[in-house]
Amino acid sequence: MAVNIIAIMILGVGILYMGQYTDSLIEAELESMRAEAKLFSGALSEGSVRPVFQISPIPFEDPLEIEAIKPELARKMIRRLGSLGDSRIQLFGVDGEILADSNILAGAGGTGSVVQVEELDQPETAMSIDALFSQSATRFLNLIPMQTKLQSVPHDQIRDIFTFPDTQEALLGNISTHAWDNNGNIVLTASAPIQKIKQVLGVVLLIRDGKALENKIAEVRVDVFRVFLGALGITVMLSIYLSGIIGKPLQRLALAAEAVRLGKAKHAEIPDMSRRGDEIGELSLVLRDMTKALHDRMDTIERFAADVSHEIKNPLTSLRSAVETATRIKDEEKRNKLMEVIHHDVQRLDRLISDISSASRLDAELSRDEMSDVDLVVLLKHLQDAYKTPMSRIDETGDKYEDTSIKLDVPEEQNFIISGNEERLSQVFGNLISNAISFSPKDGYITIGAKHIGPFIVVSVEDKGPGIPENKIETVFDRFYTERPQHEQYGSHSGLGLSISKQIIDAHGGHIWAENITDENDQVIGARFNVELKAVT
Repeated sequence: MAVNIIAIMILGVGILYMGQYTDSLIEAELESMRAEAKLFSGALSEGSVRPVFQISPIPFEDPLEIEAIKPELARKMIRRLGSLGDSRIQLFGVDGEILADSNILAGAGGTGSVVQVEELDQPETAMSIDALFSQSATRFLNLIPMQTKLQSVPHDQIRDIFTFPDTQEALLGNISTHAWDNNGNIVLTASAPIQKIKQVLGVVLLIRDGKALENKIAEVRVDVFRVFLGALGITVMLSIYLSGIIGKPLQRLALAAEAVRLGKAKHAEIPDMSRRGDEIGELSLVLRDMTKALHDRMDTIERFAADVSHEIKNPLTSLRSAVETATRIKDEEKRNKLMEVIHHDVQRLDRLISDISSASRLDAELSRDEMSDVDLVVLLKHLQDAYKTPMSRIDETGDKYEDTSIKLDVPEEQNFIISGNEERLSQVFGNLISNAISFSPKDGYITIGAKHIGPFIVVSVEDKGPGIPENKIETVFDRFYTERPQHEQYGSHSGLGLSISKQIIDAHGGHIWAENITDENDQVIGARFNVELKAVT
């Protein structure tokens, strides 16, 4: 609201001074008085100046007429001229004597009773609401000083034509005008000489009270003030409205976010403002998504901690039992077997702790990993080369055999470029290949394929093993889930490989899933793991 009102306040205060407008009104009024004084002086020069006597500067020459202002004629003319306008008219002789005054009515010949004329105030009437507002506004606005600065009227000089500035100029044959300040009110004066030829016979002085001028200025200021109040009211209402539709929702979002920060995430809910269709609605959606992600992360951490605790307890229980039993067994052969169990459990614990440490750091590491263009064909060929060396294994009968080959089925003429982290993707496909190798039967083989499906690239790793139990297809990617072949020693895997692979693919915006391969009789003949990633166009 403060920001919205600042512009209105600056505009309002600037207009309320209205110095330039006041100056122009005063100048126009003075121009009018100048013309009026000139007109009055011309009329008085023609109508009230008469010959008073004759003199002869040289004997036996024609005499010269000496002219002067006739007070009786001047008073009549001043009375008539005074009724035509709003100015008080005073006529001075060249000796400084007041010969006539439009506000004073004298008897015949200038003698007898004298009547002082004063303008009465308008009769009081019942005030309307608009008039009451105008009066109150005028009183308030009068507290704000106008920019125009006027000299104080010199009351002690106004009756002395020899010291008053306007009449001084008039005695020199010039027309002069001034605007004065009379205790906060404007007084306008104009003076013009009464001349015959070039001789100054007197001075006419016009004095006008600036009430009409002040009323005009006050009316304009009140009108501007009325518009200012209207604009201010609209601004305040708009500010309150905007505060309601912007400030309040933001405050609600902030309070909800604060509740989440204070550890009440399980109970705090970010308000859904998506129906607004604006930036605040978008912000609420983002905060809701962020809070959901936070809830999911907290749930994941809780489950991870529970899973870790469970997985570590098993080897620890086995280890404790073996240690307690070893102290009581005297048979050397049995004691050696227990030591093998202890050694195996220690190795299993070491493997678990290492894998758990890697899994716990994975999120942070993935957020820092830089993405670049990765050629999946080159990456898969490197992995094929890495797994070419046969691995000796023992089958169910106890016979040794070597792993079978890895076939790469990728169209050479197509590009398989995706945006990702090559090291992480190598880890994913390496896990899938290792997993397929461990389940492949004797004389089996692994097929790695790649194909384009719309804007995506799907890489598949197939084996000819026993497949995945139907009720376990979705859970194979859970942490610590293990479903190993019979020939592998128990505890040789932590059960985090596929879980980490899924985590990496999710971070790349992809999708990973498992499925069984069946023949025409719907018999399971192997398993297939698929990885879907977006291709770079």
